[in-house]
Amino acid sequence: MTSLTDPVALGADQARTRLHELTVIDVRTPAEYAAGHLPGALNVPLDHVRRALPEIRHAAGRGDVLVVCASGARSENACKLLAEQGIATATLVGGTGAWVAEGHDLHTPARGARSGWSMERQVRLTAGSLVLLGLVLGLLVHPALVLIAAAIAGGLVFSALTNTCGMAAVLGRLPHNRPRPADLDAALAALRDR
Repeated sequence: MTSLTDPVALGADQARTRLHELTVIDVRTPAEYAAGHLPGALNVPLDHVRRALPEIRHAAGRGDVLVVCASGARSENACKLLAEQGIATATLVGGTGAWVAEGHDLHTPARGARSGWSMERQVRLTAGSLVLLGLVLGLLVHPALVLIAAAIAGGLVFSALTNTCGMAAVLGRLPHNRPRPADLDAALAALRDR
């Protein structure tokens, strides 16, 4: 790996050839992870990365760590956070979306495993619902309530310009997007065993 301030960015094909030697950490929500992840990836959601610092540091001491998300934005944030803690990592350019686009398969757990909507889909549903609510309330209750729709639109523009998503951060804290304690503990134990 290179300097800690400049995480390495691996393309899907590069990561595929090195997959056997990498510790892969998927920072998406448990529902996104269950819908399909890189083979051998361990799920440590982005908001739990600080809790997992000792285990990630241990794994990084034994070999290279690849951080993955859906598009690459959350994994870049995780890599920056880890770099601040002195842990060198790499990120998968384009995330699992690029992985699939290159023709590589995602591992999908057996039936009965927890699965759900991707974070992007959850954000689209929530944003669309709030915009419709603001418009309807503006027509039926008070015209000023269309500002709800304007606020969501402004948030989406800000999200695109900064490559961040506050709504995703809030939605990620909902119970269905939280890791089960046993699942997170199993991922942390697997990191310690690397």
